[in-house]
Amino acid sequence: MCYGRCARCIGHSLVWLAILCIVANILLYFPNGETKYASENHLSRFVWFFSGIVGGGLLVFLPAFVFIGLEKDDCCGCCGHEDCGKRCAMFSSVLPAAIGVAGSGYCVIVAALGLAEGPLCLNSSGQWNYTFANTDGQYLLDTSSWSQCTEPTHVVEWNISLFSILLALSGIEFILCLIQVINGVMGGIFGYHCSRQQVRNCVEIDMTAERTTPRQNHNLPLFHCNLYILLVLICKTLYHCIILYIFYFYKCV
Repeated sequence: MCYGRCARCIGHSLVWLAILCIVANILLYFPNGETKYASENHLSRFVWFFSGIVGGGLLVFLPAFVFIGLEKDDCCGCCGHEDCGKRCAMFSSVLPAAIGVAGSGYCVIVAALGLAEGPLCLNSSGQWNYTFANTDGQYLLDTSSWSQCTEPTHVVEWNISLFSILLALSGIEFILCLIQVINGVMGGIFGYHCSRQQVRNCVEIDMTAERTTPRQNHNLPLFHCNLYILLVLICKTLYHCIILYIFYFYKCV
């Protein structure tokens, strides 16, 4: 099966979805194209959670570029086993895919909560509050009640449209990243076939190496290859944990 080609297709799709999530989130800060409501802090609190910028955007870019990079996977093999490099490449995509699942899932939750609570707006009594917070989302079906928000103009439609877009886009991202988790595990277990061009390039490199240097035998047992793959995954996990720890540390400070 073409596990690598599937991963690359998912990666390209995630890039465009992440860009659209970032754009939708940014538009939420400017109802009707006006900037004063953001400066006056008269926006829904869920807008400030950066769900589309961070969750559906930056945290999805990471796995997207990793999946696209599988186009240059190790089809020459490693440890003396041709299939080991391919398996390692696919297994290494599982962790970024899990990060994408977490980021897109975060965006889904925040977008759903933003839709359920409704926008912060100026009501007919001249007070800024969440007019539809106690309706349990029923206001979404009752368009006649939207006129209770007098400012910003059409803010209900603005929030519903953009949060719905974020919900749909991040939902698709979540499904794609989840598919890649399964795809990465399957590709890591069974391996996948290299293209003829990749195999030809590996043969040419190997022939060049034979002419320039004495051939050495670096074959290792397949158990060592599996251990190598496990160590790569552990190192990547520790790396991302350290990055997240530093991020939260500076955020708390």
